[in-house]
Amino acid sequence: MSAKLTRRDFLKIGGVGAAVSAVLTGCGPMSRYIVRRPYTQMPEYNQTGLSTYYASTCRECPAGCGILVRTKEGRAITIEGNPNHPVNRGRLCSRGLTAQQGLYNPDRVRGPVRQGRNAALSATALSWEDAITLVGEAFNGPAEGIAFLLGMTHDHIYDLASELTRTLGAPAPLRYSALSSFEARNTLLQAMALTFGGASLPFFDLANSDVTFSFGANFLETWLSPVTYTHAYGQMRRGDPIRRGYLVVFEPRMSMTAGNADQWIPIKPGSEGAVALALVRLVAEARGVAVPPAAGALSIQAAVETSGVSEEKLRELAALFARAASPLAIPGGSALGQKGGVDAARAILQLNAISGSLGKPGGMYLSAGEQIPSSLEAVKDLVSRMKAGQIHTLFIHGVNPVFELPASIGFTDALTSVKQVISFAAFPDETALMSDYILPDHTPLESFGYQRSLPGSDRPAWSAAQPVVVPLYDTRATGDVLITAAGGKLNYTDEVDFIQQKIVPLIAAGGFYSAAEIQTFWTLWLQHGGWWTAQAGLEDPGSADPLPASLRLSQPEPLQEGQQFYLLAYPSHLGDGAGANRPWLQEIPDPMTTVTWNSWVEINPETADRLGLHDDDIVRISTAYGSIEAVVYRYPAIRPDTIAIPFGQGHTALGRWAENRGVNPALVLPAEVNEAGDLVFGSLTASIEPTGNRRPLARLESITGVYGGH
Repeated sequence: MSAKLTRRDFLKIGGVGAAVSAVLTGCGPMSRYIVRRPYTQMPEYNQTGLSTYYASTCRECPAGCGILVRTKEGRAITIEGNPNHPVNRGRLCSRGLTAQQGLYNPDRVRGPVRQGRNAALSATALSWEDAITLVGEAFNGPAEGIAFLLGMTHDHIYDLASELTRTLGAPAPLRYSALSSFEARNTLLQAMALTFGGASLPFFDLANSDVTFSFGANFLETWLSPVTYTHAYGQMRRGDPIRRGYLVVFEPRMSMTAGNADQWIPIKPGSEGAVALALVRLVAEARGVAVPPAAGALSIQAAVETSGVSEEKLRELAALFARAASPLAIPGGSALGQKGGVDAARAILQLNAISGSLGKPGGMYLSAGEQIPSSLEAVKDLVSRMKAGQIHTLFIHGVNPVFELPASIGFTDALTSVKQVISFAAFPDETALMSDYILPDHTPLESFGYQRSLPGSDRPAWSAAQPVVVPLYDTRATGDVLITAAGGKLNYTDEVDFIQQKIVPLIAAGGFYSAAEIQTFWTLWLQHGGWWTAQAGLEDPGSADPLPASLRLSQPEPLQEGQQFYLLAYPSHLGDGAGANRPWLQEIPDPMTTVTWNSWVEINPETADRLGLHDDDIVRISTAYGSIEAVVYRYPAIRPDTIAIPFGQGHTALGRWAENRGVNPALVLPAEVNEAGDLVFGSLTASIEPTGNRRPLARLESITGVYGGH
């Protein structure tokens, strides 16, 4: 069937009662052919004032939470969590709740454009026919000169691009996100492979744990699947009427997770591995099990001197962990973003092994889904090929590398050596404005898709996405563009056909619903918002491989006393920075400082007093890779030798609510990677210099301040 049908035509063909049910839920087998009308062109049978709900997937971060979108008269009104979805079970974070501000953002790219490189003001409109022709011409060029750089939130685009590059003989697409760098996801995967024999993300049963140690994993705000772990944290605290779970967080600044913990241990950046190994030794001794040789070789006193954590505190915590019925140790974030991050993760994971919590309630399992980003090392290799003139066409989708990558990698300069850059961005971000062409994709609420890699799911699951409104502008699904431009090289009629063919194996995979053929299955797929099994399907890791005789653990970088500080960049509720164009997100106060609409640098009041700094002073922060200016926020919940800056602000593009607001710490981050190819960001050193200027921060707290002002 090739002709598009309106709702009126479909009602005539299929009968009023059945058709209304199928079309208004977006679930019928024919729903892919229906033109959803905008509210200004609603047909006469529309029932004004009644709501229609669509099940879909949030794509504001890679977690893949299920959502229910309420629409009325063709408009998306509210977004809530899907209560039946295995990842979020009805809950949703602030990013997901504001997704319709992406749909209705007035600064969207409204159609395909041709522009001079880095000269968006000279952009001219381009027809989709011409756009597809130029993409097809790129596919017909030398295959080795084609490159795809993709984000982490569109698994179906990654799968399609992977198949396309294999067909063309081109290099496989790369996936990157600033969030995956701050999660140190590749480091965790490599540590899992060395410890348990397979590169699978762990699933931590926080809900049933009675004692949890978290090393740098801000799981209540940004790490892996925050909605999953926030719900689990609530269960840990209140799920058992007899006992209340106990949480200890090791990190140099108090994150939202540490702020909700029973104990925050302000550990020196870079010493996490040494502390974990010391705890392995002490816990093993307390439980009467064999001490791993690497832990036995570590002097407790050496760990004390390295970390700044007293021996008394280490022994107290080890006894707490050893006595626990369901102890759990979680490695993540800044603890792994170190030169020795892989071995630090192995030491932390070993705490789960020696405490007997593997594959048990309250312990650690292997996740049912995997989502493996490309390493930063692989992205650096791409940049090298770009600089060498080896890339004739670079396709970019779902990621903003000019903003997200450390400036020291040189991606922006490398773009000038690429013959043709094609962006599929829906918004005028920094990378899109440095591209030759912008061929805008639909926003998530206007498009089909799926997420098959759900790190927060306790069972095999694929999360479905579907359009909830008619596309507002002259945008086009990137999957359709690639399939059409491939000119028969791919055996799909369009993006929906590709998705349907990919999910055919799920029909016989034992999900919580079944169907005889794909069209009926497709109906249920859209109705429920995806596919998953009825029962949890987490895998027992079995036994852990022993630690090697010695580990390559990082040591804290030495500081010039009084002149240098550890600089920690951390992700905020703006995610990878794409959320900065949402005024609702900008207006939400940071949970630890209450600052809105800006970025800041957190400095311990003791340090600020010594440097003569007050709240709202502007300072220059310099590293070996560059310098930036930021507004001082006196923050007592950070080590005196550490300063911290949130990531997500500092845009020079992306629209009126994002531009020229705050500072981007990527400008001072290193290009250095660890043994897993992840960014080394956890113990960067920096200097501070007052500028003599001031800029008052907008914050919810009073002039005196939550922590006391000066």
